[in-house]
Amino acid sequence: MAARAGNTRTPGRSTSEEDTNFSLQIRMTNQNAHAPDPLAIAEQIRIFNSSEFARLLGMEITDASDGYSRVTMDCAGKMNPGGVAHGGAIFALADQAFGIAANCCGVHRVAVSVSIQYIAPAKGKLVAVARRVADNSSCDTYRVMVHESERPVAEFTGIAFRV
Repeated sequence: MAARAGNTRTPGRSTSEEDTNFSLQIRMTNQNAHAPDPLAIAEQIRIFNSSEFARLLGMEITDASDGYSRVTMDCAGKMNPGGVAHGGAIFALADQAFGIAANCCGVHRVAVSVSIQYIAPAKGKLVAVARRVADNSSCDTYRVMVHESERPVAEFTGIAFRV
């Protein structure tokens, strides 16, 4: 925030008018400083989508914003011997959604704890939706739901530490 020098009155303006304009300018600057940059978000999505592991599993981030993401993956080629999606593939999809939701808006976070509960087997296209559910000064908690169509497949919880 820029400091104001004393006695810098603009001729023809009252001090209260200048103070009001200065205060408005500071508020607008502070609001814009925390507004997510769409280009930065798009770049983070590109980086995550082009990672070797995401490409290997065919994961694609279709939407992301601060504390939110939506990631898709087809189960084809990721089946276990029982003929359903491998738990590791489902976990990887949920983890990708967690990672981009936690890191797309300029604050770097790393996972410190994750857990997953498998609800039902899956064979088709999966969608993972991550949402930040708790936010404090050092750690944030995210919940990721993985669905096949409308059917829940897994629930993932991740805690991310702000670096």
